[in-house]
Order: sequence, then structure tokens, then C-alpha cells
Amino acid sequence: MRIKFPAKLFITGTDTGIGKTLVSAILMTGLDADYWKPIQSGLEGITDLNWVMEKTGLAEKYFHPETYRSQRPLSPHASTALEGIRIDLNAFHIPEIGESRHLIIEGAGGVMAPLNEHHYVLDLIKYLNVPVLVVASSALGTINHTLLSLEQLRRHEIDVFCVVMNGTENYINREAIEYYGKVDVYGEIEPLEVINKQTLSMAFERYFTLPDQENHRHNASSEMNNE
Repeated sequence: MRIKFPAKLFITGTDTGIGKTLVSAILMTGLDADYWKPIQSGLEGITDLNWVMEKTGLAEKYFHPETYRSQRPLSPHASTALEGIRIDLNAFHIPEIGESRHLIIEGAGGVMAPLNEHHYVLDLIKYLNVPVLVVASSALGTINHTLLSLEQLRRHEIDVFCVVMNGTENYINREAIEYYGKVDVYGEIEPLEVINKQTLSMAFERYFTLPDQENHRHNASSEMNNE
């Protein structure tokens, strides 16, 4: 059975370059979802929105424009400040989508990436009020980084949906994150030699389909957390 995803899901990570965009593309393909990246820092080459559009092959109507775009590939607060722009939480508005559709929201950097002198990505997640999927590495050091990210999210009463790990399978790190982080880890996405709509769809079926018993456990746990 497939995992039951919330209608709106914010994709954050334990670091930049951790695989948020790849996970977003996999979820978009598998869920036939819309995509929104509120903040894009760095416009040279291909942006995350354009990369996801190219790899998923989905129509332009599924993609929503960024609220802030800045030229330099820096932390959002620094990249926008260089252009005389200050990021304002009130400027963000979740795109309207059909009731039966999903929306994947991809963040910038990690949860403590600054947006301005007072706010972080963490505050944007809280402002949007949507569940979070944390993307983490499977390599050495990931336990510390992931647990710190989870702690920050929960301190601010943000709903953590799950963790997804990128890289070579490492059951020791995965089990540690599940145990100490008290969170479900759905799959360790190994590097894809070719990235296109077909391989993204295959990855979704591989990593986001659970045995019946485990899926029942997850749904029961989600219902208890929502009570």
C-alpha cells in the first residue's frame, strides 16, 4: 500500500544540497502533485523549479512561481539583502490547488537558514502551517544533524510527517534516527543513474510503498497524533 501523504507537504533538509529537489521531483511524479518553491537563491544555470519541470515532464500548470528570487547562491537573507530586498513572511501565500490535488513545497537550505534579521525557514514553515518532510543524508554525521533539525521543528510545534534519507543504505543510521528521533524514515534513496519521469515514478513506488502491516501502523499513528 502507498503511504498516505498530506495534501500539502513542506520539504526541508538537514543541509543545503542534501537532495530536497530530487525528493520533491519523486513525490511530484508519484502523487501527480503541484510544486512551489517559495524562495530561490541562485539564478545562474537551471533553477530548482526548472530542473523539476524538466525531469518530471509535467505541464507548466503544475508549477507555481517563487515568491522571492535572488541572483546569488547564498543563504536567503544574504542573497536578497545584496539586491536591497528584505524577505517578509506576509508576502507568502500558498498557491490555490484543487481539493483532490497535492502540493509539494520545497524549502531553501535547512530549518535554521535565516530569511531576515528575525526569521528563519523554520518560521516560514510555521507561518504556512503545513506538515514537514525532512531530507537527510545516510552518511556519517547524519544522526546529529537530523536529530537537531527534528528537535527544532518540534520545539516550535511543527508537525513532522517523516524523514527521507539520501545515499547508500545505512541501516545503523536509519534505525538510530527512527529510535532517537521518534520518527518514521521512509526509504533511503540511492543515487539514480538516470533521472526522468520513468525513473522518478519507479523510485516513488520503491520508496513510498509500505507492506500492509507497516502502512496500517503508520496510519494509526498519524490518527493518534492528530487527536
